[in-house]
Amino acid sequence: LSFYTTLLTQCKLNSYLHDVDVRTTEMYDTLVKQLVKQENITEYLKATNMLAWVQAMNNISNRAREIVYKKIVYIR
Repeated sequence: LSFYTTLLTQCKLNSYLHDVDVRTTEMYDTLVKQLVKQENITEYLKATNMLAWVQAMNNISNRAREIVYKKIVYIR
């Protein structure tokens, strides 16, 4: 609460939130790309077995989001 109040009273809340948004988006995108490559989720899989591709991508998306939340969002 005091961190929020400090940012708000110093007119730095919006810039702080923007910075967090940029960092989380970049980290999420990077993690998804790495996990897709690591787990060999290809366009061929998408073309031949759409359900398996969607399941794999949802799994990767959820894992990447959870990592971002733990490393950046929930640190305070």
